[in-house]
Amino acid sequence: MKRTAFIAFIGRPNVGKSTLLNAILGEKVAIVSKKPQTTRNRITGIHTVGEDQMVFLDTPGVHKPRTKLGDFMVKTATDTLSGVDAAVLVVEAREAVGDIEASLIEKIKASGIPAILVINKIDAVRPANIAKTIEAYAAAHTFEAVIPISAKHGKGVDTVLEECGKFLYESEWFFPDDILTDQPERQLAAEVIREKLLRLLEEEIPHGTAVAIEEWKEKRDVISIRAEIYCEKASHKGMIIGKNGATIKTVGTYAREDLEKMLGTRIFLDLYVRVKENWRDSDFTLRNFGYNEEN
Repeated sequence: MKRTAFIAFIGRPNVGKSTLLNAILGEKVAIVSKKPQTTRNRITGIHTVGEDQMVFLDTPGVHKPRTKLGDFMVKTATDTLSGVDAAVLVVEAREAVGDIEASLIEKIKASGIPAILVINKIDAVRPANIAKTIEAYAAAHTFEAVIPISAKHGKGVDTVLEECGKFLYESEWFFPDDILTDQPERQLAAEVIREKLLRLLEEEIPHGTAVAIEEWKEKRDVISIRAEIYCEKASHKGMIIGKNGATIKTVGTYAREDLEKMLGTRIFLDLYVRVKENWRDSDFTLRNFGYNEEN
């Protein structure tokens, strides 16, 4: 008897939703960084064991948007709740329920779906803080389970899986049993490159970047990829390239190493940097970069 369930990971930026997804799958399908608003699109992760298939939807962090890209990200996250069987609200230990979390709880209630509360990064706080967090959220909503975890170190991840298994229902699967994500390889490559920009660049610069795969050629033992990195200011272009091209070379090296592990073949990666001012507020450009409601 096959069973399945669609489960959304929601929460504010940088609480560890993507880290949790990767930990559950045992492979990297969502990029992560210490900077907020890393995830821009909804990422599907597929966990299949025996007759059970759980489909996890990692959503962008909910925040107060300042651009049309931000509007798209928040809408993607909140709209996901209307099409899933359950939700996992991921939070950090705080003494009170934040405004963003309170709004998400209201949307969970309005959707009528069951929800689990996951308190992440417990390795960085005292047990007393965790207890206060549990107390605060218990007053806000009746969760099916409350699970303190450290996704980065794998603590409590099995418990999350166990509790999510309670949402499974009898159904044919929606995906083959041998895939972890439905993301196209081109999208995975673009996201890996953007992850390296997030890690290597400071402050707001990486949030104004987008990556487009312009050429993808597969040969017998190598994939040749030409990617263009877009930024919003000419001064940012110089920082992305770096002195004597040092930064862009490092981005390319790190991205190539990750992609070779993910795709199982040699990668030739050619990177270019272009300036496209205010692209985050251009409907046309957002669609071209894949930030649209159809994705």
